[in-house]
Amino acid sequence: MIIESLFSSKNYQASKKLLDAATLRHEGLATNLANVETPGYKRVDLPKTFAAEFAARMRAGTIATAAMPKLTEDLAATSQRKDGNNVELDKELLALGKNVSEYDTLTEFVSGSLKQLRMAITGRTT
Repeated sequence: MIIESLFSSKNYQASKKLLDAATLRHEGLATNLANVETPGYKRVDLPKTFAAEFAARMRAGTIATAAMPKLTEDLAATSQRKDGNNVELDKELLALGKNVSEYDTLTEFVSGSLKQLRMAITGRTT
């Protein structure tokens, strides 16, 4: 009963989905950085609507059925370069740092939930 309630809680489900999204975003940011000098490369990221759609699903209580987002071309990114590449190194590095922080926070939350479960089962914290 405790295990089922932990793994089915809205916060735990949301954290898992957000961890998956943060991992996917990290892949996109790494790809952007790897292609910062590739002529014609177009920046990719999670859709700009992801956060709003996720918040709406949270309110509706339908997180478990939420589909995983896909990386898409960032249509809002404009190119200042003659070669058409629209990746800006400083923005990518800032986004990467923010994404790492968000991932770490979510990992701590999920880890804390699993530690509570272990303590409930074994009666020990370690």
